[in-house]
Amino acid sequence: MADIEHLRTLAAVVDGGTFEAAAASLHITPSAVSQRIKALEERSGRVLVRRTRPVEATEPGRALLRLARQLVLLEAEAERALAAEDAARATAVPLVVNADSLATWVLPALARLDGIAFEVVLDDQEHTLDRLRDGTALAAIGSDSEPVQGCIARPLGSMVYRAAASPRFAARWCPDGWTPQAAAAAPMLVFDRKDALQHRYLRAFAPDARPPQHFIPASTQFVEAAVLGLGWGMLPDLQVEELVRDGALVVLDAERVEEVPLFWHQWSLRSATVDAVAAAIAEEAGRVLRPVGVSATASRAPGRGRPRNGRRSPA
Repeated sequence: MADIEHLRTLAAVVDGGTFEAAAASLHITPSAVSQRIKALEERSGRVLVRRTRPVEATEPGRALLRLARQLVLLEAEAERALAAEDAARATAVPLVVNADSLATWVLPALARLDGIAFEVVLDDQEHTLDRLRDGTALAAIGSDSEPVQGCIARPLGSMVYRAAASPRFAARWCPDGWTPQAAAAAPMLVFDRKDALQHRYLRAFAPDARPPQHFIPASTQFVEAAVLGLGWGMLPDLQVEELVRDGALVVLDAERVEEVPLFWHQWSLRSATVDAVAAAIAEEAGRVLRPVGVSATASRAPGRGRPRNGRRSPA
């Protein structure tokens, strides 16, 4: 079995991206970091990291990185249990979240937890599980219902997205209503190249449309871009209901929505820390997300008035 200090060093190298950054975080020399990684590679008989900038774990390295995360977590929990309450260190939990969830409902859940230091990593809801596979995170919120090997998955609920834009944008690009022809010409907002929400909507509403695209890779700024009239996008109800109610945005299509089901994924290990995070996330999700299996009907669409005159991030 690999030495825990060597495994901790592997995690520090991958997290820091360089041997020098790992050395600084561990308070040792870069030479000592190099020696530990070399010893770990010799013991495993595999190349564990690619010496690129940033350093990347190889496939065997990712397997050991997952082990490293689990051992470091359990070690921290044991130290916390043995330490005096005022001397206990916070337990670190790397967590992958999609940007729209972070911008709307995840932070209130995390804020209820004490004694935990979160390292939140953003990724599209359809790609967060990659971070579990490669050992980056202990837990993730994603749209895939199937757990990766060694993990469990639980449903949280759905985020509901609707095509929306500013009244000024609607008056310019679809004065006679939101039609496939208007969607083919009107500029479209896209979070990044992983974001498929707008394209899924267009496949159903205007399959031949190829509108110009603006890439806005931040959830809050994605909504701001829509308010400013830069383009239209699929915006989450949780983020824009008040803006629609106040008239800063209008819903372009009162009939079609995109529902993004979200699931909590975590490694299958007994950890009081991870279980506490899972419980807080589930409680907040139950309060604000649409229950899985309950459809978002057009009658519940906010601001359904016609734009006909009138974030996005991955869910």
